[in-house]
Amino acid sequence: MITSLGTLSMIRTDPAHIGSEPLTSMMTQDIRRKQETETGKTRGSFEQYLLNAVSSVNDKQMNSDAIAQQLITDPDSVDVHDVTIAMAEASLSLNLAQTVIDRVIKDWNEITTTR
Repeated sequence: MITSLGTLSMIRTDPAHIGSEPLTSMMTQDIRRKQETETGKTRGSFEQYLLNAVSSVNDKQMNSDAIAQQLITDPDSVDVHDVTIAMAEASLSLNLAQTVIDRVIKDWNEITTTR
């Protein structure tokens, strides 16, 4: 996207990508507001972002459990590969969440003990 100042700024347009901030900070407030109204998204708080992330991890876990139960009760209706993929997604999202939590705690402890 080229702004009126002639600077080039790259914007994440794929909703699957985390975050809606531009890759560069050269974007003006007017362009940012225009982009938010076009996509219908508004910026939320950090608390809301964390709650959405935890909810997403929980949804993947619940989906994995539901597909595994469906495989047990009606094996012909579910492909084994779908079960494996759902379990891998759930495991990966849980491991990622645990890694992020561990790093946040470690960094917070480092910040609070810095004198």
